[in-house]
Amino acid sequence: MDYQKTNNLIGWGCAAIATATYVLTLEPTTSWWDAGEFIAAAHRMQIVHQPGAPLFLMLQNVFSQLAFGDPQRIAYWMNFGSALSSGLTILFLFWTITALVRKIVWKAGTMLTSMGMLQIMGAGVVGAMAYAFSDSFWFSAVESEVYAMSSLCTAVVFWAILKWEAKADEPGADRWLVFIAYIMGLSIGVHLLNLLTIPALALVVYFRRTANVTAVGVVKTLVIGCVVLAVILWGVIQYLVKFAAFTDLFFVNTLGMGFGWGAAVFVLSIIGGMAYGIRYSIRRAKPILNIALVCLGFIIFGYGSFAMVLIRAKANPSLNNSHPDDAFSFLWYLNRGQFGSEPLVNGPYFDSQVMDVKEESNEYRKGDTRYEVAGREMTYVYDRNTWLPRIYSQRDFHPQAYRVWLGLTEQEKPKFGDNVKFLTTYQLGHMYWRYLMWNFVGRQNDRQPLFENYSEGNWISGIKFIDQWRLGGQDAVPEAMKADPTRNAFYFLPLLLGVIGLVWQLKRSRKDMAVVGLLFFFTGLAIVLYLNQPPLQPRERDYAYAGSFYAFAIWMGMGVVGLADLLKRRLYQRIAVPVAIALGLFMAPVLMGTEGWDDHDRSQKYMARDMARNYLESCAPNAILFTFIDNDSFPLWYLQEVEGVRPDVRVVNLSLLGMDWQVRQMKKPINEAAALPITMEDRQFVKGQRDVLYYHDYGIQDSVELETLLALLLSDNPSDQLEYSNGTRRNFLPTKRFKLTVNKEQVVRNGIVPEKWHDDIVDTMVWTYNEDLVTRAELTMMDILVHNEWKRPIYFATTVPSSQRLGLDNYLVDEGFALRLMPVKAAETGERGEQRLINADAVHENIMHRYAWGNMKETPYLDPTSYTMIGQSVKVFSDTAEMLIAEGKKDAAKEVVNRAMDVLPHRVHLVDIAVRYPVLADQLYEVGETDSGNELLERNVAFLDEQLAYYAAVAETKPNMEGAAVRDSLIALEQFAHIAEKRGQRKQQEQAMAAYDKYRVHFFGS
Repeated sequence: MDYQKTNNLIGWGCAAIATATYVLTLEPTTSWWDAGEFIAAAHRMQIVHQPGAPLFLMLQNVFSQLAFGDPQRIAYWMNFGSALSSGLTILFLFWTITALVRKIVWKAGTMLTSMGMLQIMGAGVVGAMAYAFSDSFWFSAVESEVYAMSSLCTAVVFWAILKWEAKADEPGADRWLVFIAYIMGLSIGVHLLNLLTIPALALVVYFRRTANVTAVGVVKTLVIGCVVLAVILWGVIQYLVKFAAFTDLFFVNTLGMGFGWGAAVFVLSIIGGMAYGIRYSIRRAKPILNIALVCLGFIIFGYGSFAMVLIRAKANPSLNNSHPDDAFSFLWYLNRGQFGSEPLVNGPYFDSQVMDVKEESNEYRKGDTRYEVAGREMTYVYDRNTWLPRIYSQRDFHPQAYRVWLGLTEQEKPKFGDNVKFLTTYQLGHMYWRYLMWNFVGRQNDRQPLFENYSEGNWISGIKFIDQWRLGGQDAVPEAMKADPTRNAFYFLPLLLGVIGLVWQLKRSRKDMAVVGLLFFFTGLAIVLYLNQPPLQPRERDYAYAGSFYAFAIWMGMGVVGLADLLKRRLYQRIAVPVAIALGLFMAPVLMGTEGWDDHDRSQKYMARDMARNYLESCAPNAILFTFIDNDSFPLWYLQEVEGVRPDVRVVNLSLLGMDWQVRQMKKPINEAAALPITMEDRQFVKGQRDVLYYHDYGIQDSVELETLLALLLSDNPSDQLEYSNGTRRNFLPTKRFKLTVNKEQVVRNGIVPEKWHDDIVDTMVWTYNEDLVTRAELTMMDILVHNEWKRPIYFATTVPSSQRLGLDNYLVDEGFALRLMPVKAAETGERGEQRLINADAVHENIMHRYAWGNMKETPYLDPTSYTMIGQSVKVFSDTAEMLIAEGKKDAAKEVVNRAMDVLPHRVHLVDIAVRYPVLADQLYEVGETDSGNELLERNVAFLDEQLAYYAAVAETKPNMEGAAVRDSLIALEQFAHIAEKRGQRKQQEQAMAAYDKYRVHFFGS
C-alpha cells in the first residue's frame, strides 16, 4: 500500500468533510464583534483596529470577488474564506498527527504493516476531525475573523517543521526552515498567535541536530527559542519601525527633508545590510549565519504586507483607524497605543495610590512641515507594588470585581496571596481551563458569567453525580436549559482520549511529547500569563487559545493508538486496531459533531445584520448617530460600506471619538453623509492638546451657555487656563450647569420635532453635565451641539450608556433603537422608574415597514449578544404599544403587539428576557388579543417556575447563588399575576401567584 498516496487522500478527505461542514453552517452575512469591521474594511481595502491584519484583509478581498458584484453575498464569500482556511487547517493537522504517529509505529528499516498503516491513518482521522468539531475552532470557522486564517498558519508551520525533521539530512532540507520563516512573516499580517510556535520549533531543531540530548541543552534551546520569539515580536515588528521613525525624525527635523525620506533610507539600509550579510555568509562558508539571515529576510519580507496599511491610510478611506500614514502614527498603530498595556513583571494593586508621575521619552506627531512633540510618556509611581501583578486594574468596575472574585471586603487590602489566587481562579481557571473543558468535556451553555454563576457558562460532563457535585441542581434542570442548543455533554470522553494519547506519546517518544507539550503551553497558558486579563471581559476569549486546543487534538489522535495498545492485551491486533479506531471516532468527532451541530449552525442567522439595519432605520435622513461599542458600530459599518444601507447616516463611535484622528475624519464627508459640524481647528485637538480637561468647581450657580463654555475650553488665552504643579497650563470646565438656547423656527423648519409637540418646544435646554472631566470626545460633541443649529437630527443608539450622553437624558426621545435629541421635555421619573417620551408614530412606521428581525423566531441558534437584542426588541414593541394606547391609537397598538408575536421567538431563552414580557402581555389584553395574552403569560410563568425550582435546587449545595435572577423572577411573576387579575384571567392569575408564593416563601421565608 502506498503510504504517501493514502496519507494524502485521507487527509484531503478530512479537509473536504470539515470544509463542507463549515460551509453548511457558516453565517450568511455579518456576525457580531469584529467581523463587520473586517468585512467592510476588506471590501474597500480600509484600515481596521490596531494592530491591523493587512494580509487577512487582502485575501478576504479576493474571496469577496466571488460575489460577482452582489453586495448581499460579499459577506457570505468572506465567511467562506474562513471556512476554507479552517478546512485546510484540518488537512495539515491530519498530516501532522500521521507524521508524529508514523515515527513511533513505523520503525526505520522495517516494512509498514497494514495494521500499522491503519493505526496511523486512524489516529490522523480521529484527531483532525475532533479538532474540526471542537467548539472554539468551529466558532471561528464560520465567520470572517482572523482566527481561522491564523490557525491555518499555525498548522502549516508545525507541519513544515516535521517535514524538515524528516528530510534534515538531505541536501537543501533547510529550505523548509526558510518556508517556515516566510509563513511566520506572512502570519504577522493576520495575527501574532502563530509566533508562539517558535519555542516548540526550536526544540524540534535541537532534537534533530543533537546526538546527545541533555537537560541543559533543552533549557538553552528553550531560552534561544524565547529570544527568537522576542526578536521577532519586538525587534522586527516594533523596533524596526521605531528605528525607521526616529531616522525619519532626524531627516525631517534636523536635515529639513520631507516626510518619509528618513524611513526610506532606513529601509534601503536594512535591505543592503541583509544582502551584504547573506553574501558574506556564503563567501565565508558560514551556514548558520546564512540560514539565520535568509530566514530573517523572509520574515521581514512577509511582514511587508503591512505596507498596505501605510498605502491605504494615505488614501484616507472611510474606515481609517488611527490614520497611520507616517512613521510615528504607524508605530503607534503597531504598538496598540489606543489600547494601552498591562503590567507583567512588576506593578500596582488595584487599590494602590499614585505617589508620583515621571515623564519619560517624547511622543511625536506629524505637523505641517516637521514632527512635533505631542507630549511625553508618563510612568506612575505607586505606594504599593507587587511582583507578577494580576490584580492591577483601576478602570471601570474592575476593583469591585476583583473583590468579588477574591472574597475581599471594601476595607481589606489585597495581598500577594490574593494576586496568586486571582491568577489561579480567574485567569487560569475561569479564562483557560474552563474553555479547555468546554471543548473536550462539555458545556452548560454559551452565556458568559461575569462572576462564578452556576447557571451560566460552566462546563458540564453529562455525568450526573459529577455535575451535581460541581454545580448542584441537576435534578431540577429546567426544560429550557435542557433544550438549549449550546448545552453539550461529552462525558469526559474527548478529554480522556487526549490524556491517553498524551501518556502514550510520553512513553513512546518523550522528545516529541515535549515538543507538542511546549506548543500546548505557549499557545495556551503562556497567553494567559501574557494577556494578564482583568475581570468583566466584554465577551468570552476562548478563540485566543485555539492553538492550545490544536495541540491537545494531536494527543487525541494518538489516543487511538494508545487505545489499540490497551486492547491488544485482550484482543488480536487485527481486531483491536479497528475497535480502537471505532471507539476513538465515537469518543470524539462523532460525539462532538452531533452535540455541537445545532449550536454552530448559523446558516439561518441574520441577527447582527438586521439589528444594525434597525439602528440605521431608526434615524431620520442625514442624521448623526452616536454609538459606543463594537456591536452597535461594526455591523453598521458593514451595512453602509458593503450593502449600501443608509449611507446618509453618519455613525460616530464615541469610544474612538476621543482620538484626534477620528475627529479629523469626522470633519470630512464620507459616502453620502456630510461632514459633522465641527468648528475646532486641528491644532486645537491634536494629540497632546486637550486630551483631557478637568472640572474645577467655581461655584457658578446659574447655567452657562454651552457656546460660552466651548469657547472657554478651546481658548488659547492663558487667563482662561489653570496652571498645574508641573508648570503646564490647561483649559478647564468651571461648571456642570449647561444650557443651550433653542431657535424654535430652526427646529420647526428642519422637522426636528413632530408637529404634535411643537407647543412643547422649550426656549432653553438646561441640564447638568454628568462627568468630572472632558475628553476629546465630549469636547467634539459640545462643538457639534453648538454649531449644528438643528440642521441635522442627532441620535444616540440605545446601547450608549447614560454616562456617555453629556447628561442630555431629559431631552432624548425614544424612536425605537435610537434616542433622538429634541428640545422638548422627554424623560421623567414616575412609578415605573424613568419614563421616556416616545415618538410612537415614527416607531410604529418603522416596526411595520422598515425594521427586520434577524429571523430570530426560526433560527435554531442564537448567541448571547442576540439574546440581548431580543430583550431590546421586546422593549421597543412594548414601549411603542404603550404610548400608542395612551394616545388613543389602539388599532396601531394592536398592529404592533401582533407584529411582536409574529417575530419574537416562541422559546423563552433567559430570565432577562422573560421579565420584559409582563408589559407586552398586558398590552395584548388591552387591545383585545386575550388568547395571545394568555399564551404569552402562561409560557413565561411556566419558564420562570422551572427556573426558580432550579435556583432552589442549586441553593441547597451552593448557597447565595443566583440572587439577582431569583429577585427578578419573583418580581416578574408578581407582575404577571397582577396583570391577569386586572384582566379577569383567573386561571392565569392563580398559576402565576402559586409560583410566586411558593418561591417567595422558599427563598425569603415569608
